[in-house]
Amino acid sequence: MTTHEIWTMLHGMGFGALYLIACSGAVLGLWRRFAPGALTPVEAREETLLVAWLVTMAALAWITVLTGTYIVYPWYRAVPPPHAALADYPQRLLLASPATRGWHAIGMEWKEHVAWLVPIAITAAAAVFTRYRRNLRAKPALYHALLGFVLISFFSAAAAGFFGAMLTKHAPVQGGATMRIVGEKP
Repeated sequence: MTTHEIWTMLHGMGFGALYLIACSGAVLGLWRRFAPGALTPVEAREETLLVAWLVTMAALAWITVLTGTYIVYPWYRAVPPPHAALADYPQRLLLASPATRGWHAIGMEWKEHVAWLVPIAITAAAAVFTRYRRNLRAKPALYHALLGFVLISFFSAAAAGFFGAMLTKHAPVQGGATMRIVGEKP
């Protein structure tokens, strides 16, 4: 695997996939404990755990979007020298064929914008939950806003992940130094 492929994998399959899993846990935890009509009282330990969970998710979301924007995306947009093979230049590879041009025009352009909603929305959710905690049951509108932030973050991450996976399928980010993994011989 090349360094570019490893960073792309860490960004999408590592940080991004982990975020989506954590997000589904956050939705479940918030719904189970704080939805209007929830029967069991919320313990201080559960509040602390949810604060830590949401803050960790916000950090993970920022790591994901920053690695995508500042490490993987520049490799995607690299401009090839004249007469270079396009396999190492994903954006140009996609734009070279009418059959794949849409993946850049819609997929990547949309992905790079919607991905930034993820850390912004989950950071807002973490801030609201940290501030109001147990009082969320008494403030259903605020609870619904909090849940809305988490869901916006989840669906934005899912859309960005889908487009990222489809773009990588059609034009993977390759190049960089080659690293040998598990038992490969030169």
